Amino acid sequence: MTDPLPHQAGPPAEPGPPGEDRRHMIRRRALTLLIIVLLIGIPAGYLVISANQSRDSGRQKEAKYAATGMTEGWPSRLQRRLYQVPVPVPSEEVAYYETNNWKTSRLYVQFETTGAGLDAFLAGLGVDRTALRQQKIAISDRARQVTGWEFGESGSWWGLVKEQPDPAPTQDVVVNMANPEYPMVYVVSHTVP
Repeated sequence: MTDPLPHQAGPPAEPGPPGEDRRHMIRRRALTLLIIVLLIGIPAGYLVISANQSRDSGRQKEAKYAATGMTEGWPSRLQRRLYQVPVPVPSEEVAYYETNNWKTSRLYVQFETTGAGLDAFLAGLGVDRTALRQQKIAISDRARQVTGWEFGESGSWWGLVKEQPDPAPTQDVVVNMANPEYPMVYVVSHTVP
């Protein structure tokens, strides 16, 4: 009997040019590195950018709310609704400031309006001009310090306090009627959060 031939693996592969395996290995490593950068580097970069934007936004809000005094412009509709401050149209010199703490939230608003605008504002509070009392400075010294409002001893000052049961806000109102055609209105609406 003859011995079977041992199994041969076939002819050996012909070696390519000497640098081809090395170039293939370098390309594979470069591709792996690119994938790692894309999968890790881009999300990490996005997180850094997002964190910086968030921090900048927080600083802007902090500066906005840490400053004392009024901000020119209308309070948002949500603020006007929550604090029940119906700023009438037309109104000029509109400015506001909001403070919040664990005890009380306050919205300070000022605006100049027309006689009809004043009537509309008071009607929005559920009162009319008969509720105003001459020389009644209904806004506290503390609120005046926060806003920078100054109500002189003399002048045509009228005021009222519209109290409501919690959680509805209470409004302290002072109106400068020196020019009855264009009264200047100052409101502090405060509520328990």
